[in-house]
Amino acid sequence: MNIPSELKYTKDHEWVSIDGDVITIGITDFAQSELGDIVYVEVETVDETLEAEEVFGTVEAVKTVSDLFLPVSGEIIEFNETLEDEPEKVNTDPYGDGWMIKVKCSDTSEFESLLSADDYKALISA
Repeated sequence: MNIPSELKYTKDHEWVSIDGDVITIGITDFAQSELGDIVYVEVETVDETLEAEEVFGTVEAVKTVSDLFLPVSGEIIEFNETLEDEPEKVNTDPYGDGWMIKVKCSDTSEFESLLSADDYKALISA
C-alpha cells in the first residue's frame, strides 16, 4: 500500500498536500483500491467556501458511490478537469495525476488535526 510520508491524511481516506495556504486533495491508494474501478468524479463546489468535513463532491465506482469530505475549511479554487474524461487516473495515480481539488485554506491551524502517514497506516491496518 502506497502511503507517502510527506502527505497528511484523514480518517475518511483523503490525502492532503500542503503548499502555503493552498492544499491539494485526493483520495488515498487504499481508498481507490477499496472502491474499485472509478468511473466518475463529481465536484460542483468550485468557487464555494466550505467548512471542514463538509461534502465537496462524490466519487463513483462500479460498485458504489462515496462522498468526498473536505479535510480543512476553505474555498475550493480548482477541480482537476482531467478527471472528467479520465476518472481512472484516481485508480492509476491517486497521489499524482489523480488529484481532485485545490483549496485556499482559511484556517491553517486545522492541519494539526490531520493524520500523519504513520497514523493513517495504523488506521487502515486496525
